Amino acid sequence: MLEYPSPSKGASLILAFRPRKILIIGSGPLAASRAFSALEAESEVHILAQGGLEDACDELKWRASQGQITLSNWTALIPPNESASTSTAQPDEIAGLERFLDDTPGVSLACITDTAVRPHRRSRESCERVYRTLKARNIQVNSTDVPELCDFTFTSTHRVAESALQIGVTTNGQGCRLSSRLRRDIVSKLPPTTAAAIRNVGQLRSLAKREGLKACDDLDEDGPDEIEEDSAVSTPNRPVPTRSSTETETESTRRRMKWVAQVSEYWPLSKLASLTPDDMTALLEGRVPETPLTQSLMSLALPPTPAHNLPNSKRGRIFLVGSGPGHPSLLTQATHTVLTRLADLVLSDKLVPDAVLALIPKSVEIRIAKKFPGNAEGAQMEMMEAAIEAANRGLTVVRLKQGDPVVYGRAGEEVLYFRAHGLEPLVIPGVSSALAAPTFANIPVTQRGAAESFTVCTGVGRRGKEITLPAYERARTLVILMGVARLPQVVDALVAADAGARRQGAAYPGHTPVAIIERASMPDQRVVTSTLRDIVQALESSGEQRPPGMIVVGWSVLCLYGKGDTGVLEEGAEKGDEGRVERWLAGGRWRVEEGVDPSWGLL
Repeated sequence: MLEYPSPSKGASLILAFRPRKILIIGSGPLAASRAFSALEAESEVHILAQGGLEDACDELKWRASQGQITLSNWTALIPPNESASTSTAQPDEIAGLERFLDDTPGVSLACITDTAVRPHRRSRESCERVYRTLKARNIQVNSTDVPELCDFTFTSTHRVAESALQIGVTTNGQGCRLSSRLRRDIVSKLPPTTAAAIRNVGQLRSLAKREGLKACDDLDEDGPDEIEEDSAVSTPNRPVPTRSSTETETESTRRRMKWVAQVSEYWPLSKLASLTPDDMTALLEGRVPETPLTQSLMSLALPPTPAHNLPNSKRGRIFLVGSGPGHPSLLTQATHTVLTRLADLVLSDKLVPDAVLALIPKSVEIRIAKKFPGNAEGAQMEMMEAAIEAANRGLTVVRLKQGDPVVYGRAGEEVLYFRAHGLEPLVIPGVSSALAAPTFANIPVTQRGAAESFTVCTGVGRRGKEITLPAYERARTLVILMGVARLPQVVDALVAADAGARRQGAAYPGHTPVAIIERASMPDQRVVTSTLRDIVQALESSGEQRPPGMIVVGWSVLCLYGKGDTGVLEEGAEKGDEGRVERWLAGGRWRVEEGVDPSWGLL
C-alpha cells in the first residue's frame, strides 16, 4: 500500500483573500494599517470606533475625507435609552454593534484592533463579547494580542513596488519580530527587476489568452504551469514553435499558456523585465530570434580561495575591532584581515549583522553577546572574562563591535580590564555609524551654510538613567545614538520649555528637522524624516522598529534633499523656516524611505 506524508501540526492555511467588505474596530495606527492593506485588496472598508472621527488617528481622518473608508461613531449607534451605561462592551455597546451590522450587511472579516492601543483600550472581557457577537453572524475575526479570539492571523507582509507580488511570512505565533526580520531579509534579496518581470509576465499571459478567451475559461492559475514531459522548453535562445494548421483555438490557447509557464520558469528575471510589447507578440507568434543570452541563468558565487594563516605566536592576544555600520564592504582592511586570517575566537556584539559574520571562516568559533535590557552589565563581564580565558590558552581573540569600538562601544573599559589581567589589546578603528549612517541617508553632519559643527551623544545613560542633552544651536547637527527606543522622552527633553536637567540650555523649535535612521547601510535600511513636532507619530506609523537606529537633529537633515537648501545660516533665515520645512516635506508631515542605493550591491 502506498504511504503519504503525515501532516505536521502547528501550521496555518495561508490564503490570498480579497474580502468584499471588511470591518475594523478601533481608530489608531494599527487600524489605519489594516485599512490600508484592505484597500490594496480592493475591499470596502468600514471603521467602527468609540469617539468616531474626532478620536481617530490622522491617517484615518484623511482617508475618510478622501472617501476611501467609512468611519462610524460607535457611541452614536447606541440606543438613546441605553446610553447611560459606561462599562465597555456592555449590552448597550453590543446593541450599537448589532445595529451597525444590520445596517451594513455583507461583512465577511472583522479586525478588533483597539485591544492594544489607547484611547478606548478594550478589555479582554469586552473583546470576547464583541467576538461572540461577530461570530454569531458567521464573520471571521482577528483580535489583536488575544490569540484565543482569532479565527485568522496576519502574515508579515511586503508588497513589491506596487506590483502584483506580495510576500507574507508567519511563524504561527512563535515570534512576530522574527517574522518581520525574515520578511525583510527575503525582500532585500529580490532582484531590482522583480516588479517589471511580474508586470511583463502578466501582460504575456493576457496576450496568450486574448484570441481564445472563451476557450481558456477553464484554465486555472496552476493548470498551465504543469509542463508535459515531452514538451520542448522555450528559452531566450530557442523560439516557441508556430501554430499547427490543424490546431484548434482551444489547443492554441493551451499551448501559448504553457509557453508562458515555461518562460516564467526558465528565463532570467532581467530578461523577463526587459520584454517589450513587440517582444511579447513575437514570442507568442514563434518569431523570437536566436540571440545569445547576455547573462547566465544564475549568478554563481565562487568560494574565496583559502587564505594562508599568518604565523601565530603561542602568546594569546586580543583585538578590539569595529565592524562599521553594517555593510561588509565598509570593513577596514585591518579588521577584514583579523577576522578572516588571524582569529581563533570571535566574541561579537549582537548588533553585528550576519553579512559581516559570514566572512569569518567556519573553523572559527563565534559567540554572540547575550545583552538585553537588565542584563547588559552581566553580558559585558561574561564577554571580557571569555576573552581573558581564551587568550590565556594562547588563542587569538577578536572582540567584534559595531561601528567604531570607542564610540559608545565600551572599548575603554575593556582595554583597562584586559590590561589589569596582563594583556594589552590592539584597538582597530572602524567606520563609525555616527558618521556613516547620516551619509547613507543623504545627510551631511557638516555642510557649509547649514551645519558648522556636530555633536554625538547617547540617548540613555548608564543603567538606563536619563542624560543631559545639548542645547539648541542652529548651526549644529546633533547625532543621538541609542535613543530611538526612548524617542518620546528624548523629543520631550529637546523641545520642553521646562526640561530642567534633561537639557543644557535653549529648547529646540518644534519645526526642527529630524531623521530616524535604522539598519544603516543594510538592504532593509529605513529613514524616517520629519520634524521634532511629528517624529514620534511618524515612527509609530512606520511599523515596528528596526534596530540599530539613531536620531539626527538639525538643519543638515534637509540641506541636501532635492535641489538642496544651504541658506539656513544666512542672516534672518529663521523667519522662513516653516516654509522651508513645508517645501522639504512637500506639504506632508513626514517621509519614509526604504533601502540603499542599488550600487552598494556591487561593492
